[in-house]
Amino acid sequence: STSLQYLTQPSKTAGQLHTTPKLFANVSGSLDDHGSCQCSVYLPDTTFPVQKVEVLEKIAATLSQKFEQELSQVREYTKVIEIYQQKIVNLTIRVEYMEKSSISYTELDFQLLKVEIINLERLVTQLKSSVVGSNVIVEQIYLEITNLTILVNELESLDKNNILAIRLAPYIPPGSCIHRGPTNVSQPYVVKLNWRGFSYKYGSWGRDYSPSNLEEEVYWVAPLNTDGRYLEYYRIYYSFDNLLLFTPTYERRITYGEGSGAALYDNFLYYHAYNTRNMVKHNIKTNSVVLTKTLPDAVIGNRFSYAGVSWQDIDFAVDEGGLWVVYSTQNSMGNIVISKLNETTLDVLNTWQTRQYKPSVSNAFMICGVLYATRTLSTRKEEIFYMYDTSTGREGTISIIMDKKLDTIQSINYNPIDQRLYVYNDGYLLRYDITFQ
Repeated sequence: STSLQYLTQPSKTAGQLHTTPKLFANVSGSLDDHGSCQCSVYLPDTTFPVQKVEVLEKIAATLSQKFEQELSQVREYTKVIEIYQQKIVNLTIRVEYMEKSSISYTELDFQLLKVEIINLERLVTQLKSSVVGSNVIVEQIYLEITNLTILVNELESLDKNNILAIRLAPYIPPGSCIHRGPTNVSQPYVVKLNWRGFSYKYGSWGRDYSPSNLEEEVYWVAPLNTDGRYLEYYRIYYSFDNLLLFTPTYERRITYGEGSGAALYDNFLYYHAYNTRNMVKHNIKTNSVVLTKTLPDAVIGNRFSYAGVSWQDIDFAVDEGGLWVVYSTQNSMGNIVISKLNETTLDVLNTWQTRQYKPSVSNAFMICGVLYATRTLSTRKEEIFYMYDTSTGREGTISIIMDKKLDTIQSINYNPIDQRLYVYNDGYLLRYDITFQ
């Protein structure tokens, strides 16, 4: 046998090697009758590897699917991170506001802020556990939340005056006056927009005070018509939940009241009759007028209404002692006049004339026989700045800042049961807790 060492033989042209000889295999051969060498060479299979390609395609498809899943997850993480970052920005702004503001905050304000931070921390912890490997952004968010927690705790510890006052404040029974007046009000709790809509910026609302039934829970909402003058419709709610859910016990129509000075006392709505000096006592259960009586010497016609609030010439108020009315007369030259009313007959029992000009105050309310008047400091702040004590005839200045949501406060009503202020603010229903000394 003969061994073939090369598949191709080298050839030389002009001394140059054109083809580099490559060893293929040792092949056994034989000589034929003519002396020629014969051998068989087996080349590799040149058939196209379809099965291998199919396997590769499946592997590629699987890898592509996994990549898309991972990419989608990364996108979701990115969205979640952006949401968390925005929440942190909002929380930071609120904490900075609390840090810079001169307002004293209650323990509840801090607790609510802490709850938000704890929830955010929990969500970021879940995000950290779901992200494989290290993620700098998530770690940064977690660090910012930790810093916020520390800052809020420091703020709470620094706000000694208010926190200690809240914790040490004595219990004041509903309808009681065993205190020396208000020292602070809470941040406004926005209950909702009035049931008639944003265009109905004028009106009043509050909780009924029934001295014989302190457990009763009745709320009224009375938006004026869009002209800011006519009182035509009101709604009654027999629970706060019903008020929140827009499910009134009933809705009534009257013809007509005037201004945002209405008040509910012992299931009767008291309001100023349109274009007259008359006071009206209205039974909310029968939707009928029980009594109408003229308020002597009261000036009407929008002459001495509150600053920025039209047609509130006669403003009813309720406190622990019963029903009051705030107005002005010609003799008072526009200064505030306070009269105590007999709620049964609407007779004036007693009258006090103050030295505070009514059109220079933005609104007023009564607590334990003391008139408190507010004034506008800015589009977002009011100040309770004036007081008149009807039991002593003493008047003076105080300073309690009230935050508000919109520019103008149309009415303020105090309720002796829960000791809160109910404020109608450009169509929105706000509620404030009061801290007494």
